[in-house]
Amino acid sequence: MDDILKFKNVSLIYQTSVGETEALKNLSFTVKKSEFISIIGPSGCGKTTVLSLIAGLIKQSSGEIIYKGKNLSETDKNIGYMLQRDELFPWRNIERNVTLPLEIKKIKDKSARERAISLVEKYGLGEFLKHRPSSLSGGMRQRASLIRTLSFNPDLLLLDEPFSALDSQTRLKVSDDVFKIIRSENKTAILVTHDISEAISMSDRIIVLTKRPAQVFKEHTLLFDASLTPISRRERPEFSKLFDVIWKELCNA
Repeated sequence: MDDILKFKNVSLIYQTSVGETEALKNLSFTVKKSEFISIIGPSGCGKTTVLSLIAGLIKQSSGEIIYKGKNLSETDKNIGYMLQRDELFPWRNIERNVTLPLEIKKIKDKSARERAISLVEKYGLGEFLKHRPSSLSGGMRQRASLIRTLSFNPDLLLLDEPFSALDSQTRLKVSDDVFKIIRSENKTAILVTHDISEAISMSDRIIVLTKRPAQVFKEHTLLFDASLTPISRRERPEFSKLFDVIWKELCNA
């Protein structure tokens, strides 16, 4: 697989009124096309900061971020960002919420809109196209949020703890749904999470960060059978073993 994203010795220093804060230090990792990567680390280590850099919301102090073979700052970024909460606009129905990125990007191609609507129908929300978000359950809203993120056909998905606002039972079901959609659409995804079980159940590879300033502490390549869903992965004996290993790493990172 080709690399779609590469961090090369990336550092970030925040300037504050009381001085400097070093958030990342010589952070290096790669993401290959169609991979599902999870980034975990101690609380406050800079996981979301990594996503903000990839999205171009902030710029690194030093080092290189390479996207599709070019410097990130010098290329058009076709990147989707799914936040912790669904952030669906309550006054717009599901159809108009899902097609919102096309409006923002001024994509007027009829086929793009048709593709977005087809995703809604394909993933079980077709009957709710004219309904407002308040008519949907929390899990359905997150599914709609992911479809909105996919509507403009991004090359890379950034998922910032997208299940954290859900109760534990719904969270398991929605993570299964999101995993299946991302696999079905053959998308590259980076998930930031504090949940070890979530990372193991969904990922091809897990990157464990140190405490701030964040560096890569460990990487784990997961070798689960490709047919296993996140829920079924949790039933495998190797799941609990890897959980224990990563738990100890986080304690020492």
